[in-house]
Amino acid sequence: MSGYVLEMKGITKVFPGVKSLDDVTLSVRPGSVHALMGENGAGKSTLMKCLFGLYQPDRGTIVLDGHPVVLKEPKNALDLGVSMIHQELHPIPDRSVMENVWLGRFPLKKLGPLSWVSDADMYEATAKLFRDLDMDIDPRVRIGALSVSKIQLIEIAKAVSYQSKVIIMDEPTSSLTGPEAERLFAIIKDLKKRGVAVIYISHKMEEILRISDEVTILRDGRKVGTWPAAELTIDKMITSMVGRTLDQRFPPKVNAPADVFFEVQNLSSPPAGRLQDVSFAVKKGEILGIGGLVGSQRTELLETIFGLRPKATGQYLCRGREIFIHSPQDAIAHGLALLTEERRVTGIFPVWSVLENTVIAHQRSYRGPLGLIREARRIEDTERSIKDLRIKTPSRAAAIKNLSGGNQQKVLLARWLLTKPELLLLDEPTRGIDVGAKAEIYGMIMELAKQGKSVIVISSEMAELIGLSDRILVMCEGRVAGIIPGHEATEEKILRLATQFKEPG
Repeated sequence: MSGYVLEMKGITKVFPGVKSLDDVTLSVRPGSVHALMGENGAGKSTLMKCLFGLYQPDRGTIVLDGHPVVLKEPKNALDLGVSMIHQELHPIPDRSVMENVWLGRFPLKKLGPLSWVSDADMYEATAKLFRDLDMDIDPRVRIGALSVSKIQLIEIAKAVSYQSKVIIMDEPTSSLTGPEAERLFAIIKDLKKRGVAVIYISHKMEEILRISDEVTILRDGRKVGTWPAAELTIDKMITSMVGRTLDQRFPPKVNAPADVFFEVQNLSSPPAGRLQDVSFAVKKGEILGIGGLVGSQRTELLETIFGLRPKATGQYLCRGREIFIHSPQDAIAHGLALLTEERRVTGIFPVWSVLENTVIAHQRSYRGPLGLIREARRIEDTERSIKDLRIKTPSRAAAIKNLSGGNQQKVLLARWLLTKPELLLLDEPTRGIDVGAKAEIYGMIMELAKQGKSVIVISSEMAELIGLSDRILVMCEGRVAGIIPGHEATEEKILRLATQFKEPG
């Protein structure tokens, strides 16, 4: 025996126009956490999809418990003890939590030739699973009524329920609060004691160093190396991932905030208890950060300003004059642009090409005198965007779903920049993208501010919020808890304001 529960040897996977994996080897020990790192597009998710049977490698061998296996579909992987928590969640929203957990393997009652699903047995099995994992979630509640972070925890519980030997976790903490992430780390510790191997994909380097035993880094579809986590530092990981040092995580401040461009006055939204009497202003050339805990209504604030949600009271002023926003079309007409929090759900059109995704918000401008589309201009704008934003894509005709998360995000930024906005609303602009792509997006944000654009950025990463912002507005329970000048901001100050209105206990 090799001492490994999993060995992937010489895995190669080619897609049209790109070699996603090139002779990659991965060896994972039982009862260990093996982190898989790399920039977006490095091949991490593709490698794991080969292990889970979603893709079949063009070359290479997968060995589980010393036996070569062929995984033609996820069911093969699950039957052999491999489960996966995907980065993008796809629950069935109108079904209960327990139905989502046991989908495809419902407990059955039988009487002769008849059989039926036992809701009672399913409830008990789910309740026991949640008790074992210390999760306080009602198995009978409709999953669509829960927060993204709760759904993420349920996906983790579902993976554990398969009694797997290997569990793949792809960005499992991307939607979790601090306490929920700690709950996950406790679950991982318990899984290790049971001999379960965890393959952990994350861009959060502090997490990797904290919970991992070994780290494998990929770059451009090839393996750079594997190290004991104890031998690594954040600087060494960055250099190995991107092939260069990132001397500054955040660009130097070169913007010069000027006069107030946009104001929100006394904004409230239905139902009661959502946004409550929110007022603030953002200047031309300013980066205004918005911080707060999950449930603080940060996203709801930007969506209300952009006309996606109704407001109950309040007004908007642009350059000192009141404007009226009842729809996204109104917002765009007044020079606003919104990069949404969940790019795969509310951002990209996955089966459309890079070109179609780039030009969709600017489509009316391409119509000629007879109403015909000027295709040459659409191509010109797309090609210029690909060049200016350094979007890695085989061509403008490639489906955007095949691009890495960081490059999808760049396409969405390109989409809005074509509308020539004066105020950009960016909701978690670097969520789920790697350190190299983050640095590029930080540079874009700073360049926009330097040009005199107003930028509002929501971020759950404290370092990002502090590193980018000229001022930080902190939300708590739908209200403005305070505004901190960027040069005075600390994590402690932000957290103190973010919990200002919380009841003790």
